[in-house]
Amino acid sequence: MGNIKQTLFEGRWLRLVQIDTWESCERTHGQGMAVIVIAVTPADEVLFVEQYRVPLGARTIEMPAGLVGDESAHDTLADAARRELVEETGWSPGRVEVLLVGPTSSGMSNERIAFVRARELVKVGDGGGVDNEDITVHAVPRSDAPRWLMQKHAEGYELDLKLWAGLWMIERNPDGSLID
Repeated sequence: MGNIKQTLFEGRWLRLVQIDTWESCERTHGQGMAVIVIAVTPADEVLFVEQYRVPLGARTIEMPAGLVGDESAHDTLADAARRELVEETGWSPGRVEVLLVGPTSSGMSNERIAFVRARELVKVGDGGGVDNEDITVHAVPRSDAPRWLMQKHAEGYELDLKLWAGLWMIERNPDGSLID
């Protein structure tokens, strides 16, 4: 393949491109990266966020997440993780660890996401997001989290499948080793 790239449509936030015969989308701002934040409170509660997602036409349950570089060209993965955790949940991390970076949907987009583990959390606000995100914060006891998620699924919520990877990485590194 010659990797001939053509822009088919460009909107405010996304661009549809064709590379040879393959169609995919790209973000028009930021660094083409996002973070998903794995966060557990000092009371051993996993932080989840609930919000309405227009493309799905449904409310979702996710871990806090957001774009890298949408506020500053010098934004790092750690900067974005800290900012999104505070904005969405009201919890500030004393320490963040970037665990793994990979594609979100490799057949559809060039976007990559970083799993970031936030530790040493301190409550600094209410969360809820910015710019009318209308986020509901859920702090769920870690031992109840999988059951709680499946209950939300039964109630009609869409569940981000990365939740299960995030739950696994509360205690483990991507290579399977236990965290210190």
